[in-house]
Amino acid sequence: MTVYFRRTVPLFRIFDVEKAREFYVDYLGFTVDWEHRFSDGMPVYMQVSRGDLTLHLTEHYGDASPGATAYIEVDGVGELHAELQAKEYPYLKPGVEEDATLGSVLELIDPFGNKLRLVQP
Repeated sequence: MTVYFRRTVPLFRIFDVEKAREFYVDYLGFTVDWEHRFSDGMPVYMQVSRGDLTLHLTEHYGDASPGATAYIEVDGVGELHAELQAKEYPYLKPGVEEDATLGSVLELIDPFGNKLRLVQP
């Protein structure tokens, strides 16, 4: 059998579910696909997605290190930037940088220090 990698799902550490929802759902337009807790009061593990981008967000200690970066190739980075600028999100006002090697780069930092580096080559 040939080895075939089917998909990659970045895993980000979060510390507050409501702050995560505010950023990923309200600001970035992701959908919560599912969430899991072993029991009431336990940390959450959840999946959010927008289009073909899927992320796992976890409150579980040891699942991931805060401050991780995901490099994500995207079409329409200018349109996404305009969409985000039109929202009243007081914690982040990103800009698009032009990089001679990478292309157009929109870097978003979530409330937990994780970075989504959105690049249109």
